[in-house]
Amino acid sequence: MRFAKELLVSAALCLGGFGASGVVLAQDRPCSDQSACSVLGADKGTYHLVFPDDWDGQKKLKPFVFFHGHNGSGAGVTKSRRMIRTLGKKGYLLVAPDGPKFNFGGRTSQGWAARMEGANPRGNRDDVAFVEAVLKDAAGRVPLELNETVVAGFSSGGSMAWYFACYSQQKVRAVVAIAGGLRRPLPGEGVLQDDGSVTKKCPGGPRKVLHIHGFTDLQVPLEGRGIRAWHQGDVFEGLAVQRHTNQCGSRPNKVEAEGRFWCREWTKCRSGVPIRFCLHPGGHGLPKGWLKQGFEWVGKD
Repeated sequence: MRFAKELLVSAALCLGGFGASGVVLAQDRPCSDQSACSVLGADKGTYHLVFPDDWDGQKKLKPFVFFHGHNGSGAGVTKSRRMIRTLGKKGYLLVAPDGPKFNFGGRTSQGWAARMEGANPRGNRDDVAFVEAVLKDAAGRVPLELNETVVAGFSSGGSMAWYFACYSQQKVRAVVAIAGGLRRPLPGEGVLQDDGSVTKKCPGGPRKVLHIHGFTDLQVPLEGRGIRAWHQGDVFEGLAVQRHTNQCGSRPNKVEAEGRFWCREWTKCRSGVPIRFCLHPGGHGLPKGWLKQGFEWVGKD
């Protein structure tokens, strides 16, 4: 697969960008839910932007990339008014990419392959390269603080958030994955242990990850499940990969079992990059309070 070494050449298929004054006027703000922007290349696709209501068109915004779930769309994400209000108050630009369309079970679906493609590919697009190109293209239209990017997603999109975090070289502030884990096959790089096992790690390096999952989720169970020729992945296996990548121990340094979320944190990692894992009693969905949890984690050093 092609990653950061070969970023796509992007092309604007909609109007917008910096004017002569360096200000993006309200009427010129690109990539709305009605008029998606596109990137071209071998792994082309579309994406949508939603701006804070009080943005002056000049101040740098922080990207909040949110990947939709199976059979969702970026345009659908732009309808999440509560999330958008919260993002706007915190100075974030919502970036909502569209997953590729592929044949699934004899019908066309839209989602995220979110795994290394093998003998049974679900799509023909390098989604990591595509998302890197989206961020590059958006930064050419809007003043952005790319190093402050937060990558998030739900269900299939949660798996995509994991996949991007694991394999991309793009610097991000944090990752918030909900109800979707790192899919199999897990990364192949690793260290041979004394017992003959191989401890795997993510090529993208240490990431500040928050994973949120419902204890009663049967659509994407914690153990994952096989679906035809692929497997959703075991959440605990994915966390183990990230712990090794971040150079964390197996034992969490902090455990909280109060309120709606039961959480474990690995904070004493040699890389200096922590991990947090939270369970809630619900099923497959975005639990109430997930975004508050996310921003508390993003702001925590």
